[in-house]
Amino acid sequence: MCGYVGTGHCPVPTDTIKMITNSAEETMLAGEKLAKKLKPGDVVALSGDLGSGKTTFTKGIGKGLGVKEPRRINSPTFVLIREYDGRIPLYHLDLYRLDNIMEIENLAIEEYIYSDRVTVIEWAEKIKCILPEKRVTVKFKIKDGDKREVLIEDLRH
Repeated sequence: MCGYVGTGHCPVPTDTIKMITNSAEETMLAGEKLAKKLKPGDVVALSGDLGSGKTTFTKGIGKGLGVKEPRRINSPTFVLIREYDGRIPLYHLDLYRLDNIMEIENLAIEEYIYSDRVTVIEWAEKIKCILPEKRVTVKFKIKDGDKREVLIEDLRH
């Protein structure tokens, strides 16, 4: 479905997909399908509660980008950033433990965001002010058990 998101000035066209996944495998498959549309330099901003599927979705993106053993992709909560080689290399950032913008700026995060790789950012709402306008935003909601609502907005146009 196509919609418009107002930004205070001219509206920005978006492609929005809303889906329900019923298992971790389906969430991973949704990430894999998105990966087929990604190009070097793209940023995927993930948000949602703890355990809502962000890392599982990232495993699917890794698989779609040709990362070897994508199931070994895990949340870089304590190391903050992981790099994976694939058809298109992947940066995976997890900002869960960072509480203020100064900690985030000390990581030189813009070097990862504005790179020639695909960059996936968990807890991206923490850096909303420095995310590129042209990005893919994915929001996760826990429905019950393994069921997730996944809202994907493609703002790259």
